[in-house]
Amino acid sequence: MEDLLKVGVITTTHGVRGEVKVYPTTDEPERFLDLEYVLLDTGKELRRLDIKNVRFFKNLVILKFDGIDNINDIEKYKGRDLWIPREEAQELDEDEYYIADLLGMKVLLEDGTEFGTLKNVMETGANDVYIVDSLEHGEVLLPAIKECILDVDIEANTMTVHLMKGLL
Repeated sequence: MEDLLKVGVITTTHGVRGEVKVYPTTDEPERFLDLEYVLLDTGKELRRLDIKNVRFFKNLVILKFDGIDNINDIEKYKGRDLWIPREEAQELDEDEYYIADLLGMKVLLEDGTEFGTLKNVMETGANDVYIVDSLEHGEVLLPAIKECILDVDIEANTMTVHLMKGLL
């Protein structure tokens, strides 16, 4: 399991006072209201940034950080990821998982035979789509619905799936 979870990506600056627009990578952007800080991946290290103010604009979050009061202090971090420690993460409901916990998971068919490895998760409007690197079929897209995803075992790092007609 990952110790850090990605909560957003800095897209651009907002104004000249050091605010940034962030594309949230969390299902609930309001989550930023409860955060005291985020960890900025500077490319060399993780830098703690204490959150001073949170606003929302369309599908973006506008953040103001303590000690960053000038556009020049933050502009160089456009495109950089924002992370939080797992301890700061929200509790998940049943059948909800952090994407970081799913990546690299072994995907099994109903009969227990190995199908492939979960490589990525595509977030769509209706439901997520799991991108599986199949041993036999190359890249396969599986909808993250109960009819298709039968079981997810985080501890064993396995996912059991049912291949519905037309998926291959």
